[in-house]
Order: sequence, then C-alpha cells, then structure tokens
Amino acid sequence: MDYNKTVNLPQTDFPMRAGLPRREPEMLQAMYDKDLYHKMVARNDGKPLFVLHDGPPYANGNIHIGTALNKILKDIIVKEKNMTGYCSPYVPGWDTHGLPIESAILKNKKVKRDALTTSEFREKCKEYALDFVDKQREQFKRLGVLGEWDDPYLTLKPHFEAKQVKVFGEMAKKGFIYKGMKPVYWCPHDQTALAEAEIEYADDPCTTIFVKFPVRDDKGMLAQYCDLSKLFFVIWTTTPWTIPGNMAICLNAELDYVLLEVPSGEVYVLAQALAEGVCKAAGIDFGACKVLATLKGAAFELMTAAHPLFDRDSVILNGEHVTLDAGTGCVHTAPGFGAEDFQICQQYDKAGLTHIGVPVPVNAKGVMTDERYNGQFYAVGNDMVVEDLGACGALLASEKITHSYPHCWRCKHPIIYRATEQWFCSVDAIKDAAVKACDAIQWKPDWGKDRMTSMITERNDWCISRQRVWGVPIPIFYCDACGADIVTPETIDHVSELFRAHGSNVWFDREAEELLPDGFKCPKCGHTHFTKETDIMDVWFDSGSTHAAVLDERPYLHFPADIYLEGGDQYRGWFQSSMLTSIAAKGVAPYRQIITHGWTVDGEGRAMHKSLGNAVAPEEIIKDYGADMLRLWVASADYTQDMRISKDIMKQLSEAYLKIRNTARYMLGNLAGFDPDRDQVPYAQMQALDRYALSRYNELVKTVRAAYDRYEFHAVYRAVYNFCVIDLSNLYLDVIKDRLYCEGASSPERRSAQTALYVILDGMTRLIAPILAFTSDEIWAAMPHAASDNGESVLLNDMPDASPALALDESAAGRWDKLISLRDAVNKALENARKAGVLKKNQDAEIRLWVSEEDAAFLKDVDLATLCIVSKMEVLTGDGEGETAEDCLVPATIAVTLSDAPKCVRCWNHNGHVGEDHDHAELCPRCAAVVRAL
Repeated sequence: MDYNKTVNLPQTDFPMRAGLPRREPEMLQAMYDKDLYHKMVARNDGKPLFVLHDGPPYANGNIHIGTALNKILKDIIVKEKNMTGYCSPYVPGWDTHGLPIESAILKNKKVKRDALTTSEFREKCKEYALDFVDKQREQFKRLGVLGEWDDPYLTLKPHFEAKQVKVFGEMAKKGFIYKGMKPVYWCPHDQTALAEAEIEYADDPCTTIFVKFPVRDDKGMLAQYCDLSKLFFVIWTTTPWTIPGNMAICLNAELDYVLLEVPSGEVYVLAQALAEGVCKAAGIDFGACKVLATLKGAAFELMTAAHPLFDRDSVILNGEHVTLDAGTGCVHTAPGFGAEDFQICQQYDKAGLTHIGVPVPVNAKGVMTDERYNGQFYAVGNDMVVEDLGACGALLASEKITHSYPHCWRCKHPIIYRATEQWFCSVDAIKDAAVKACDAIQWKPDWGKDRMTSMITERNDWCISRQRVWGVPIPIFYCDACGADIVTPETIDHVSELFRAHGSNVWFDREAEELLPDGFKCPKCGHTHFTKETDIMDVWFDSGSTHAAVLDERPYLHFPADIYLEGGDQYRGWFQSSMLTSIAAKGVAPYRQIITHGWTVDGEGRAMHKSLGNAVAPEEIIKDYGADMLRLWVASADYTQDMRISKDIMKQLSEAYLKIRNTARYMLGNLAGFDPDRDQVPYAQMQALDRYALSRYNELVKTVRAAYDRYEFHAVYRAVYNFCVIDLSNLYLDVIKDRLYCEGASSPERRSAQTALYVILDGMTRLIAPILAFTSDEIWAAMPHAASDNGESVLLNDMPDASPALALDESAAGRWDKLISLRDAVNKALENARKAGVLKKNQDAEIRLWVSEEDAAFLKDVDLATLCIVSKMEVLTGDGEGETAEDCLVPATIAVTLSDAPKCVRCWNHNGHVGEDHDHAELCPRCAAVVRAL
C-alpha cells in the first residue's frame, strides 16, 4: 500500500502560483472591471468620513521613484481607513499649468508660436498636459493604487479655475491682494517672476569685489580726522553687475566703525570687527595700518559718497540687516536688485529723508539698460564692471569663488533679483494667524511644525503674478479713465461664472467689457472703458487653491482635510501655499495633519541623478519584482527619513517577501476542503498549542492596528514578517505539520489546527491588504471564507480587531514562555547532535531531560515529544549527563540519542509499537487507525 497517498499533503493546485509580477496586470484589470474602488467606498457609506487630500503632481514627464513612494503611501492609508470604520474616498489630481509645459511646447519645432493666437497656444499646452495626465494615471494605477481615476481633479478644468478665481476674490475683498513695485526672484531665461518655492540653490562661480566709494559730503564730521580726498567707504559684493544700480550704502547704527589709514595714505571706513579681514583680502599689512577714529554707524547717517562709475551720489543709510557675517560692514545697496535694499530705501524715502526711488537698470531679458552698459547681458556686464572699476582705481580687491546661488527650478539657469511691478499676497497680514493655526495641526514628524512656522514667519510677501499665458488669468481690470485697478465681488462672481461655463480661455478671447457684467462702471470715476490684466497667477496659487476647488466642490469630501502627505520640499511649496490661501480666504488651516516623507536615494544614500547612473525607475522594479515588491519597499523602512533603494536592497527585501508569501501559501495548502461555517472548532475545544498560536496572532493584530494608527508602516511590515518567521514557521507550523498530515482529515485534532490556520490567515491577509495589494487579493481569492465575509475582495471586509477572548492570562502566557524556551534549548542540542553525526533528522532522536522536581511537575502533562518534534522525550529529575541549558527558563541537562525503535513509514516517527497491527505492519498505532478509517 502506498502510505504517502494516505497523508493529508498540502494541496498544490490552488491559484497562488509563482510569477505574480506577470499576473499583476490581469489582477489589476479585474479590480477595475468589478469597480473595486467604488465598491470599497460605497460599503462604508454613512461611516465617519476620512479625507486624505492628494497633492497634485505636475503633468510633465513620467513618474519617478519619489512619486511612486508618495502615491503608495497615500494608497496604504486610504485602504486601511476604509477597512477600519471610515469612509475614505481618494480623489487624485494633477497640477497642469505653468512654465515647463509652455517651454515644452515652444521647443516643439512644429509649433509656430507667432502663428497662433493665445487661446490656440493654450490649447496646445492643454493637450500636452492631458497627454501626461493619461500616462501618469496608468503608471499610478499599475502600482495598485485605487482611486477616482475616472474623475480626477485637474487645475485646468473650468470648475477648478472658477473656484480659484473665487479664492482670489475673497483674498482681494479682505485686502490681502495688492500691486507693488519691489524686487522679486526673476528668471531672465523664462522672463517671468518666480515664487520662493520655485527657487533651488546650486554652486555658481562668481567674482567678489571690494569697491572704494569716495566720501563726498561728510556733514562736517570726518574732516577733523583725515583728508576727505583720501577717505572712502568700502563695500563688498558678489554681484558686480548690480553696481550700476547702487544708490546707497548701509551701515548698522549700533556697530563700531573705524577710519583706518592704510600704508598708501588712503583712509577706509570699515566695521571694526571686519577691518583686518578686509586688509588681508586686499593684501594690506594690517599691522602697518592706523585707526584714526572709531565711531558708531549712526554717526555716518545721510552722509554721501560718490558712485565710482556714474556721476551721482550714494547716500549713507542705517539698517539693522547689516551684520558682521562677511564683507566690510558697509553694504552695497541697490534698491532695484534686493529685497532688503528696497525696503531700507523705501523707508528713508517715505520718511522724506531721501529721494532714492527704485532704478532698475536691467530689463526682463537680463539685459543691462543704463547709459554705460546698455545692451549687455548682465553676466557679460559683470566682467565689464569689474574691469572698469579697476581702470578707475575704485577696485580695492577681487577674488573668483564658487558660492551657492539661487537658480530657477524649471530651466536651471541662475536667477536675478529685479524690482518689477507685480501682484502680491500680503503674507505679513496673515502670517500670525497662519502660525497660530499650526498649533492645532498634528505633525509627523514633529519637526514639521517648527519648519512650517519658521518658513511662514521669515517669508516675504508672495508674488503671485507671472508674465506667461499658460495659467489662470489674474481677474483684475483697469479703468482707462482713472487708471484704477478693479476687483470687486461683482466682477469676481461674473468672471468666475464665465470661467465655469467656458474655461479661462474666455479671458483671452474677449475684450474687457465683454468679461464684465452688463452696464458695469468704474467704482471710482464712473467710466465704462477698461483693459484687463495680462499676467497669470503663480501655479502655486493654483495648487494652493485645491482645498476650495476640490474639497468644497465635491459633496462627498469635507474641509478641512484630515491629511496632507507630501515630501519635505512642500513646506515651501504646497503645504505653505495651501495654508496661506486657506487662512486668507477662510481663516482656518486646510488640513488637520501633515505627514512628510523623505527623499528617495540610492543604496549608498546619494541623491539620484541620471548623470550618476544611480536612478531607479519604478517600471524597472515592477518588471523584475512586481508592484507588490515596490509597495513592500515603501512599507519596509521609516519613510519620514530618506528611503534607500537599490538592486541589493530589493533582492534582500524579496527574500522577506517570499517568507510572508510562502507562509501564506503553506497555510492555504492546509486549508483545502475546510469550510469555516462547518468545520471550525470552538475555541474552548481547541488544542493548547492552537490556542497559543491564536494568542500570538491576537498580539499581532494589536501591534499592527496601533502601527497603522501611527502611520508607521515599517512597524506593520516588521510585525507581520516576525510573526511569519518566529511564531509561525519556526514554531507553530513546524509543530502542527504532523497533525495536519497524519491525523484523520476530519479529526478534532486536525480541525483544531485548521481552525487556527483559518483565523490567522484570514486576519493576516486583511492586515497586509493595504500594503500588499496583489498578494492579499491573490490569497483572498484562494482561501475559504465564512458566509458573513465578502469573498469578492479582501478590501471589502474590515480589519480584524484584537479579541480579549483570544488573549492568554499572565499565568498561561508565562507557561508558554517556559515551554518555548525549553524547546529552543532542545533544538540547540539536536543541532549539535546532527553536526556530530549522531542523527540526521530530529524525528530519529530520543531525548532525556533532567530538571528540578518542581519543573518535572510543571512538565508532567506536556507532550514534549510533539512540541520538540522528536520520537521520544523522557523527563527525569536529579543529575544527568548531557548539555546544560543554563539560559533556559527551565534549567535542564539534555541528552540526545539515536532511537533504536522502528520508524513508522507514514509519519516517520520512531515508535516501539510499530508492527503490532497485522494489517499495517509498517505503521504506528495512530497511523494504522487513521488508515483503517480511510
């Protein structure tokens, strides 16, 4: 008789096959064919609403590993919330306006910009954006991310633009929008203003110069110390091209300044603390210099110096922004090229002390326009200025260095500071309210609050206008008669409705009078002829308005959102722009919690760059390992830190994944033919080891649910992995193998084990469902289900809750701790015996165990042979010879010998009673009884 056929071997033809990456697309299609997302959300209708609001990726290019990380994190949260008592819709969105798309269209040689109207060009931009929306949508879906992909929000949609105009109007009504002339970040390459969030820093070569400005009017104070013809204020700058814009020199009123006579006889005004460093830079022997006087910076106020290249004065001002960090303590001040320069000059002009104004001798293309360097690009003029300063004797010293300098994050070219007339949002008017709102927000990590409050506190007013066409127009009109700029609730409502009906192209297609309500008159002078603003809004205003255009517009969402989740760069981007528009328009923050993830870096912690060849594309990972492996990578480490990824990391992670997968596969194989509604054994009637396994599973549920609540997915992964390896594979599944294979198929012993397997696999599959989208779906489709469960998808069921009924009391838990400790000690002794050649398999062994009388009583009724998977275990008291298990919770001496009893060919255990059954002479009594019943 072939006794192998009488063993309950695991089923091998269930659907959980190898090659999951190849099958994921089919599984994904099935999810969408059965409309799984909408079923998941509809199932929770009426439950508390939980809204994770999607920060819009830019519709330009394919997704990268960072955007994959972001979308997977969001998907994990949304799925987990939908399985834990919430209704959590997910509306993905895209940022679709802006300069990069314009630039991409302009680079297309087939597009002749001059031959297109503005609306036609904007249509080209729209087509380009929508094409990448479609591409990215499919790439995000391939990650296993579920959401309203059929109805995402797009910043170019008419209803979005209409709502954005309303946000702008509400801010204007409250006085937060104004037009002003001040220095802004300006990109000469793209000829537009930039926001702070559109600036990135990179190393850039430059020439630093120390320049002498001759004293012209000392207010009768300095002639007593030296010959005024030899007296100079010395400034320092890293941007020589701004010297033609110099109108003043700033000193700190509280600092000490010296009149320093150098060996040549010239006298320099310098901050006392910086004088020696200036001399060193100029090659002057500081020890040979003489201090003629020491005065506070306040003493020099409103004196004048002569500009070294132009016939005009440079007035001496006092400013608190002057520090001793670098330079000379005398700060070159060009109000057209610097925010602090502008502010201090405006302060003196408004006080009537000066008449400096705001000269800007560089145009939108970065070309200098003064009478000396007219027509030169500023970078070329830079060297010319240095040469001319040297020629006229004003150049004290110069040095070529490399410094960190702001660049445009789109075109990567250096930017300049340039005073232009722009539309601004007054951050000063709302920053106190925005900072206060941060107190009620939850931050993960905690440092997010400090980063946000410091950035809001330190930022200047927000320049919201852009000199481009692909964006939402700034809805402001100008009266031809009196020049007033006009933005009223009436005009905002009218423009908003026009945008909602026709899209924002209507702004470019119609004249100003056609965009205004019938019979509209200028509120200031009553005239009826107008022009319209030609600038568009900063794209950060677009994305910063999503709280209104998405959360307020969709009735199944709510404001504020429960979570915004993005990378750390969004503290200067979307997190901040959303906060500012929401505080300005609504008076409250748009989110209850901010979660921040780190950057994606290579295996060595380096930033990924194509030039380094270390970039890892999501499609590469999916091709080799499947999307579930990418999802597991996201969950495997603390995403609040930088996330490392490489081939080696993915290979190691694949081994961990296979451990989880194969553990589930083994349990599935042993649940063949098990009907939960018919075959489950009541808990009280289950075997002790099965109840212990359920108690460990119960602890897993508590750990995982708490980790999900903290959004710590690496703790979820680690808990599930450890449970599979330590509690299941190394102990429980190993021990119950004999029961599952060799007991009768419907015996109470086997059904007890199957009941535990079913409960554990059912719960574990639910626990991993938010992370392993395809694997959990595959397990769920293959496993048996109770009638009360939804067998269509694991996502249409609730997460398991920890149950007090499955928990062991302290005494029982302590008992199992001792037994497992003893089992570990026996396993160690068995391993040593195998290495010594005493035996080949554990089942060939007989164990004698010497313990104390107290522990012998404790072990009296325990089936240690089954627990340790040996053929025989004898417990003795007193002294014995063997290995000493001193660290064991049951101190013991362990002796391992080779059993001389015959081996049962069915269960492979050695048993002295093998052969007693005449019909089955090769079987032990247990196996003979089972076979006879068959």
